[in-house]
Amino acid sequence: MQKYLSNINSPSDLKSLKIDELVELCAEIREFLIDKCSQNPGHVGSSLGAVELTVALHYVFDAPYDKLVWDVGHQSYAHKIITGRRDKFSTNRKYGGISGFPKMSESEYDAFGGGHASVSISAALGMAVAAKMNGENRHVIAVIGDGSMTGGLAFEGLNNAGYIKPNMLVVLNDNNIAIDKSVGAIGRYLLKISTSPSYNKLKTNIWNLLGQNYFRKILQKLFHSVKLMILHRHNMFEALGFGYFGTFDGHDLPQLIKILEKLKLLNGPKLLHVITQKGKGFRPAEENQTDWHAPGKFNKNTGERIIVKSDKPQPLRYQDVFGKTIIELARQNSKIIGITPAMPTGCSLNLMMDEMPNRCFDVGIAEGHAVTFSAGLATMGLLPFCNIYSSFMQRAYDNIIHDVAIQKLNVVFCLDRGGLVGEDGSTHHGAYDLAYLRCIPNIIIASPMNEVELRNMMFTAQLPNKGCFAIRYPKGGGVITDWQLPFLEIPMAKARTICTGKDIAILSIGHAGNNVEQAIDMLNDKNISIAHYDMRFVKPLDVDLLHFVGKNFKKVITVENGTIVGGFGSAVSEFFAHYNHSSIQHKFLGIPDRFILHGSIAELQAECGFDTKGIADAIISMRQS
Repeated sequence: MQKYLSNINSPSDLKSLKIDELVELCAEIREFLIDKCSQNPGHVGSSLGAVELTVALHYVFDAPYDKLVWDVGHQSYAHKIITGRRDKFSTNRKYGGISGFPKMSESEYDAFGGGHASVSISAALGMAVAAKMNGENRHVIAVIGDGSMTGGLAFEGLNNAGYIKPNMLVVLNDNNIAIDKSVGAIGRYLLKISTSPSYNKLKTNIWNLLGQNYFRKILQKLFHSVKLMILHRHNMFEALGFGYFGTFDGHDLPQLIKILEKLKLLNGPKLLHVITQKGKGFRPAEENQTDWHAPGKFNKNTGERIIVKSDKPQPLRYQDVFGKTIIELARQNSKIIGITPAMPTGCSLNLMMDEMPNRCFDVGIAEGHAVTFSAGLATMGLLPFCNIYSSFMQRAYDNIIHDVAIQKLNVVFCLDRGGLVGEDGSTHHGAYDLAYLRCIPNIIIASPMNEVELRNMMFTAQLPNKGCFAIRYPKGGGVITDWQLPFLEIPMAKARTICTGKDIAILSIGHAGNNVEQAIDMLNDKNISIAHYDMRFVKPLDVDLLHFVGKNFKKVITVENGTIVGGFGSAVSEFFAHYNHSSIQHKFLGIPDRFILHGSIAELQAECGFDTKGIADAIISMRQS
């Protein structure tokens, strides 16, 4: 029974409640989140941990006039519920429903999109500077959490804000974990601050006096000296020009409200450091925070995760094939090193970390660093397998070009989540890797149609003198259960012939080739003779095969789980144009030139027209044209 939540349709409705009523509201929001996420999967742990913080921020500040910027939208579910989307929350991450992340076009309360990490401080700084230039008395608040403070962009923002000194507040929502445990010196530093009993006791006592203007300057000077004595160093955030206030219990709503009301009166850049528990209020999520980051469906009463089981053996996910295969290769090749930017569980590099901890590195949410760190390892004769989600690799584009490709270094990039990823939507689709990589010299780009091909591409990439080698594969399961076969080297730039025909040639890259196979099976009774080639490589292309296709076919379809603008199909079209195969009728199937929203992978592939039915329809249409 919702005593308060059913009456909350905007943040202004919070302001009529008393503090003890707000505490009850937090419990109702948490219960609502658990109920809805148990039926409709989403990011559970982070949002459960940010409930009191969200309510306090909306109670003290006046959004949407005051700007609230969420870093990593995983923690923003309570924000969505409070800001008029409670009744739509059952559509969260569903096709046609609301986004799982803050989205400016969805609500005036979403001041900035927040699908990737470490962006909030820079964005909030821009808003704070703009507000001052416009003569507006807006408060601007950046909420950064889930390990995002390890990202370099966060420090670029802090550094610039400390110099400009705008009126802005950064809230560090510190739960010491992203998806996996936070790593690095920053994590250790924050942990030291948050666990110093002397420091925190002193901070609490001083805060009780801070409201008295007479003591404020004296207390600030005293506090700076005592912090130096207790922590044996200057506070990092104060060294960057921020007033630092922390640490505080992020689940103590009355205290949070008092602190925020006082900070609202202080000018200049400020950082409030709060400690929260990921999964707060739901014991299974508290006890296993990594699994409960995004657990899928679950029983809200028992915490049992609901996994659909099949009587037949199911193919492994591609990321698990990667995780198991790199262990096999590393046992054979002592030069192989595993690298990931804060995604060891997500990409299954945690399997190698368990067996070979000294040969694996989680570098935190720092994709550019991951690439250049890999480059440094490669200069010393080691062979890094740098595993980064496709959409996250976009953040390291300069590093790929300057630090790896130009220097012809032997680094293997394994791009997980290539193509449409489903419910996470446009910020996470790996739509652009084939397009943004293939224009770079000195790089090999490959994509497997199945698990055996992934395994053999990884084996081929670690052979001598391969240089920069990128392998991209999709989210989710493959198609083969008996995939752990002996390794075979794949000849460079050589496609596989799946079937022969004479009417239409279909050239596919990656897992989307399985959709092509199914489409051809659907058309067995349509009297259409179709040739299908799994290209395997986007760069270099199989020129012999393309010349054969150019000379023997007038109708060609290219299929890719990536953008058709500059992607694999474009590469084939460029080849045909360059070698005067000009009479070919070419149809491109893939992700169109627009941002694709969220939904299941099947729904989104159907929308883009390269699911099995879409390919079959394209074949029939081309045959009739």
